[in-house]
Amino acid sequence: MAKLYFRYGAMNSGKTTALIQVSHNYHERGMKTLIIKPVIDSKGDATIISRLKIARKVDIIAQKKDDLFNIIKCVQKDKGPVHCVLIDEAQFLTRNQVNQLFRLAVIQDIPVICYGLRTDFLLKGFEGSSELLLLAHSIEELKTICKCGRKAIANGRKIDNVFVFQGDQVAIEGKDNVKYESLCAQCYYQYLQKESGHKIN
Repeated sequence: MAKLYFRYGAMNSGKTTALIQVSHNYHERGMKTLIIKPVIDSKGDATIISRLKIARKVDIIAQKKDDLFNIIKCVQKDKGPVHCVLIDEAQFLTRNQVNQLFRLAVIQDIPVICYGLRTDFLLKGFEGSSELLLLAHSIEELKTICKCGRKAIANGRKIDNVFVFQGDQVAIEGKDNVKYESLCAQCYYQYLQKESGHKIN
């Protein structure tokens, strides 16, 4: 039986690069992959772009109401077997779509590998990643480091190069002067204390 995989990590942990490498490995063996990204990820339009500036065109841009199980079944019917489904920015999937991908792995026997963030800039879970943590057969952390050298687990949001701790859950990097920095827990709380002016006990 195929599995649903969730490979998560803080920003700059190489998630998109790893996805592109997996797709390349399948293609080298004459096998077909489908790369999907949620429509909310507007960076790169119809491509995914890693921080190493490696880009790959996506096959499907998933709208919030799309039934991914049925869409991929139709792709297989029209264009032949799909050997692996790869999802970038999987945190932006809906709960229903994660369930659809779980069914795809179990019923259609297609491996589904999802790459994404576990938490947002306030350490809150995303809808898609929360459901993946419940349903995925395999959960793997892709690691990166904070500038202090510790393991990064948080995604600090900067606007105009200043860390912020309020705002909408989704803000795409590169738009409206938004940037993200991978932080360890200690550095995250130091910046939170500095910006809030309150001691974190």
